[in-house]
Amino acid sequence: MENPATDALPVTTVTATVDSPDAMRELGLALAKRLRPGDLVMLTGELGAGKTTLTRGIGEGLGVRGAVTSPTFVIARVHPPLGDGPALVHVDAYRLGGGLDEMEDLDLDVSLPDSVVVVEWGDGKVEDLADDRLHVIIDRATGDTTDELRVVTLNGIGPRWTQSDLASFAL
Repeated sequence: MENPATDALPVTTVTATVDSPDAMRELGLALAKRLRPGDLVMLTGELGAGKTTLTRGIGEGLGVRGAVTSPTFVIARVHPPLGDGPALVHVDAYRLGGGLDEMEDLDLDVSLPDSVVVVEWGDGKVEDLADDRLHVIIDRATGDTTDELRVVTLNGIGPRWTQSDLASFAL
């Protein structure tokens, strides 16, 4: 989806390869070290690609309360911090058809300044929440395969991500 207001923002792109659910969780742990309150993370990938596993690692790395599970049927879960870090707001926008209007009912714009907001299936729905965002695209082999290999593309959009060391994720 094109957005003239943000299309001119700088984009930093890094690709990483993970070969197991544990490696995806480890990537989440590493990402959490770079996340801070106000960060919006959009996750894109097919069913079973590892979006929730990545989010579980992010939650563990942020030190939040509660098991991070797919919020498919509740749409959003808030995981408060156990310490001084930010809360994790985990959103599954799969069932939400409307764009930002439907997302506004969740008050994500209120949560965003003090939390890390991770949105699964957010393409075309949440881009207007923040000019600076991290868009994570997870590609996996499809069809009859037991291959756990995933190619993860990290697109850091906006000045916040040009100053972050995303290059260390290139594997």
